[in-house]
Amino acid sequence: MRPSSSIYLFLLLLCSPLVAAPINVLFILVDDQAWSGTTVPMIEGNDRSRAPNFHTPNIEKLASQGMVFSQAYAAHCKCECSRYAMQWGRTTTSLNTPDKRVTAMAAPPSAALANVLKQARPEYRTAHLGKWQLVVSPEAAGYDVSDGTTNNEDGDAADPNDPKLMFSMTRRGIAFMEQQALEAHPFYLQMSYYAVHPELQSLAATMQKYQDRPRAALAAMTEDFDSCVGGLLDTLQRLRIADNTLVIYMSDNGGRSPALRGGKGDLGEGGLRVPLIVSGPGIKGGSYSDEPVISYDILPTVLDFAALGKALPTGVEGGSWKPLLLSGGHVTRPIDRFVWHQAVEVDHPQSAIRKGNLKLVYYWDQRRSELFDVVNDIGETQDMGSTNKEKVLALESELKAHIRAGLGDDEFGRLERAEFHPARGPGRRKEGRPFPLPKSDNFR
Repeated sequence: MRPSSSIYLFLLLLCSPLVAAPINVLFILVDDQAWSGTTVPMIEGNDRSRAPNFHTPNIEKLASQGMVFSQAYAAHCKCECSRYAMQWGRTTTSLNTPDKRVTAMAAPPSAALANVLKQARPEYRTAHLGKWQLVVSPEAAGYDVSDGTTNNEDGDAADPNDPKLMFSMTRRGIAFMEQQALEAHPFYLQMSYYAVHPELQSLAATMQKYQDRPRAALAAMTEDFDSCVGGLLDTLQRLRIADNTLVIYMSDNGGRSPALRGGKGDLGEGGLRVPLIVSGPGIKGGSYSDEPVISYDILPTVLDFAALGKALPTGVEGGSWKPLLLSGGHVTRPIDRFVWHQAVEVDHPQSAIRKGNLKLVYYWDQRRSELFDVVNDIGETQDMGSTNKEKVLALESELKAHIRAGLGDDEFGRLERAEFHPARGPGRRKEGRPFPLPKSDNFR
């Protein structure tokens, strides 16, 4: 007896990529790791873009399995603001989250990454473990499992066997992945580690290895953190889901780096450029990309992989990395520019815009700009503003229009009049120049 056409159709659909298993997402978010904070060079073959005296074999392994980005940016130079942008896919000014003292966001919780993912694919389970300093709770943002609202200090461990809580966090992340694999649920897991943010903590045995080396405490903590990355990656293999899991490794903001100007808290490349490695199905191992990307691209990227065809929430400013990761294409965003704003905790309140190869930094109190080609001059050593006045004026105008649209006329007016917020703390830097060149098994 011949099978009916409906059975043939069923068998065809069963084998079709249209009904392939939904992809899992593991987002490993490091706290305060500099662009050159691992042994993986962010620019292929460039020793100044890595930390050669550190030991990060598991992050190296991840890089060998995926793509490394030389021009990856944080959405902000400080922790909290950057994390808002990741969850909602927008610049911090458009979100009205330009510093940690957020009163009212310009986007609803329903538009956050986990909520949007589950709206599109209800079978997904979501978890956020670790640091969460946002005014919206993880539960309201759509996470089924979380540690609640936490702060930097929550990661300072009293247990010498669990520095920065990184090992206990990793165990819980592993348990979450095991549970989802057992129940056949696709998942989004964000591991927001407290490392490598000070205070610097590590296992005593690891610290012993680095005692006589430069940056010993940071090197030891980074190695312990790398062990945790290895625990997560090994779990994907053990559960046989590695081939169907998108892994994103990124830092929330930058830090001091030998090749870059500035550091955390300012808008030099040091404060903004971050390590980024992405692996997953269809991504060529050991590959590099020079395409500029930014952390508010994560929401559209995750949706493009996990819920193809799902419309993005209104106001999303990021674009999907999927074409770039899979075929060497380009990222398409609603507005092809990056914008940053930092008006607190610095001596010179500042905003910046990058468009093409050019980056303009504007100092509100001094009413002046600097212009750099950050592709050919990543150290921002040559200010091109005096010979490109028309370009400076055009970028200043575009930057100010973006800031005004996001923060509103009142706040923009205060910036223009150099009326800053004394209650938000004095500036921290005392240099004459705004951004001086920098000197060069616990899982079981």
